Amino acid sequence: MTRVIAVLAAFGAMLISTSASAQLELAKQKNCLACHAVDKKLVGPAYKDVAKKYESDRTLPRGSPKRCGRAESACGAKSDAGQPQVNEAESLQLVKWVLSLK
Repeated sequence: MTRVIAVLAAFGAMLISTSASAQLELAKQKNCLACHAVDKKLVGPAYKDVAKKYESDRTLPRGSPKRCGRAESACGAKSDAGQPQVNEAESLQLVKWVLSLK
């Protein structure tokens, strides 16, 4: 029984890390990492800082990655570009990933 639990726990951990890795790849693919890093401020804030900011209310708007860089951007990045290449499904994936980084 203990082996079964250990195997299931290892499998769950593998799925979580694979998912996080996939989200990081999506962020790279959509050029998010040109202005953001996970753990340090670049042009925009570090994703861990964004996660901390929204930790208590968990209401980071799912459209934020699409608007990122505009004046109404939730993360506070400053540019005029926006990210029109990010569709709604990708935006939701990226928001969930960022919020998981706390």
